[in-house]
Amino acid sequence: MLDILYQDDALIAVNKPAGLAVHRSKMVGNADTFLVDVLREQVGGTLYLAHRLDRATSGVLLVARSTEMAAALGEQFMGRDVHKQYLTVVRGWPEPTEGTIDYPLPGSRETGPRREARTCYRRLATVEVPIELGRYPQQRYALVLAEPQTGRFRQIRKHLAHLHHPVIGDCQHGRSDHNRLYKQYFSCHRMLLHAWRLSFRHPLDGRPMLLEAPLDTAFLGLLERFGWSLPEP
Repeated sequence: MLDILYQDDALIAVNKPAGLAVHRSKMVGNADTFLVDVLREQVGGTLYLAHRLDRATSGVLLVARSTEMAAALGEQFMGRDVHKQYLTVVRGWPEPTEGTIDYPLPGSRETGPRREARTCYRRLATVEVPIELGRYPQQRYALVLAEPQTGRFRQIRKHLAHLHHPVIGDCQHGRSDHNRLYKQYFSCHRMLLHAWRLSFRHPLDGRPMLLEAPLDTAFLGLLERFGWSLPEP
């Protein structure tokens, strides 16, 4: 059963679990379970994705009940009228503590043309753990709030890797040694990127909507272990 955050006749918002592919695509590969199929069994009726989340990413996902609602929501995403906030854990302590990453990115094909891409970020908390890795006796990690201003393919993951502060658990753009450390010492087997809050206008009446997806037990367990707390709205 998927955790439904909001539901009416026009749209549904779910808290997508990490590791669950949203729909069939060439990028997904060998997945045999898809969020749209699970949700269709759960709520019935026709469903249309309003946007996408990577398979490894968790958090707020909007699904429309009709092509008209999907198009209306799509216009807000394309027009950059949707405000997205992601929580992530990265290697190192980003400096400065807040800023904007303005770095053009290609699409799903790395050889494709690069397009403008901007992500605002803010360092929320830091930790230093006494675990030896490579030539360092201790390892530094940070909790970061990321707010993408554009919607490029794997934008947050690529932008943070560009800053040399890759997302923990990111197999494509991250650091395998730190990913293994989190599995071995913290029993964390997921990528630590979560679509936390999403604000937009309801496609029927234009009222402002703010949806928040709770963190799963793996992510919450790390926050508790490191003594980190989430920011207030």
